[in-house]
Amino acid sequence: MEHLHSTEAALAALREIAQEYERELEISHDIGADQTSRRSAAGIGVTTDPDGSLPHEAFVEFGGPPRLSVRLYPDDDALITVEGVECADIPRDHVPAFLRSVLGGLAHVKGRRFPPGYHLIVPLPGDRTHKEYIPMVVLTPWLSSRYRG
Repeated sequence: MEHLHSTEAALAALREIAQEYERELEISHDIGADQTSRRSAAGIGVTTDPDGSLPHEAFVEFGGPPRLSVRLYPDDDALITVEGVECADIPRDHVPAFLRSVLGGLAHVKGRRFPPGYHLIVPLPGDRTHKEYIPMVVLTPWLSSRYRG
């Protein structure tokens, strides 16, 4: 697994995945501590981190289905949203494998109808999985089509 040292390196990996799966990408950038979502503690008018660098956050939307977006944070993690299901605190290095699992058809939904309880299961390399609870109201047609009981 390659180490994605920067937001730019992660964006390059996402562009490659989009091309691989023939998906459109829409990317927006927030650069500077006063612009990124996790840097409000930096102070009014402060745009750099203590080391003088500009924090860079990006929001990426993939053409679907499924509806898929990635918010890359400057802190080496990401928030991936699959059909409205938020998967938080994904290490930036795991984002490409996570997306390939979803786009490649490996991700699935497990659960029971009564009492209702569903989870999005995303297999990752090295016998790891990411498991995220799905509220019943969010069970979209795409998620329902991935149901494995």
